Amino acid sequence: MKKKFKSIDIFPDPYAPFNLSQGISIDNLLFISGQISINEFGNLLHSGDFTAQTEQAFTNLRTVLKARNSSFDHVLKVTIFLTDLTNFQTIVDLREKYFSSPFPADTIVEVSGLFHPKALIEIEAIAIKN
Repeated sequence: MKKKFKSIDIFPDPYAPFNLSQGISIDNLLFISGQISINEFGNLLHSGDFTAQTEQAFTNLRTVLKARNSSFDHVLKVTIFLTDLTNFQTIVDLREKYFSSPFPADTIVEVSGLFHPKALIEIEAIAIKN
């Protein structure tokens, strides 16, 4: 059976050695892999700065959404992984910068570590196309 979904790849993929996609689209649904604070070359940005890493992760998420004609207004669900739950309020405050009512469903989880050892946050999403 042939796959009927398309990979969303927008810049050199830092996950390439692990055979992952930055996202997958099928029909009007978008499943976006976790975004961290990296640039288009896969280099971590803002080491040690949770707020700046969060803003960069949201910027990367926006880039993937735009690649499939979507936006933050069309995000249905986000899962946010934090390495330190004391940053919870920062996430709540920053979400209002990117999402508006009705807000997407959300899960926030504290984890002991992420793919990149200096990453402090990772954001994955499910969205629909515009």
